[in-house]
Amino acid sequence: GRRNRRSHRLHPARFRCRPRRLTPRRARGLSVGPRGWFHGVMAIEHDFFGLLESGPDGSIFWSENVEFADQSVTVDLTAPDQDDVSPDALDVAASLISSLETIDRIAREAMVSQLSERTSEVTEYILQQQEMLGEELESFLVDISGDTHIDVIRALQLMSMTILADEHGGSDPFAVLEYALDPDATDDVLLVNIASDGTVLSVTSAD
Repeated sequence: GRRNRRSHRLHPARFRCRPRRLTPRRARGLSVGPRGWFHGVMAIEHDFFGLLESGPDGSIFWSENVEFADQSVTVDLTAPDQDDVSPDALDVAASLISSLETIDRIAREAMVSQLSERTSEVTEYILQQQEMLGEELESFLVDISGDTHIDVIRALQLMSMTILADEHGGSDPFAVLEYALDPDATDDVLLVNIASDGTVLSVTSAD
């Protein structure tokens, strides 16, 4: 039962990132590159992300797959206007990606903290999964401790991290982590909203 719940220490997964090989930079941080020969595109350059070219509308997008807990996690960085992306924002984004193991642990601990609330998004999600999967639920669990709620949180897979680079230092999420118990059930996910300082702002369902 939850009253006699064993320690909810969540074992951090192994993180192996294989970022693309970047060419040496002339200077650290971010710089504005020359205007491209097509569509008048501008580009910004960063030590971690390399050359980030903006589209005709000024938006930027970067995507990479990283290996995390024996699975592939999609990491996206996006901003609707490159003029709203600061060097500090890209530095923080790079730090979050490099610290994905720590961010994942913080996110799961935030989920555990919501279990005491019957109407929390996390509790509702777990109850929904129990109702939908029934006896099949155990096949998705990596550890059966007798506390189903904790076991479900342990078993959640980190599917993606989306970094909203233009939200650095604001009150809205800077990064959103997407978790699913069943990777094939793309609508049944939990979203953990992270501030630019790495703290958890909220945990919500995808509804």
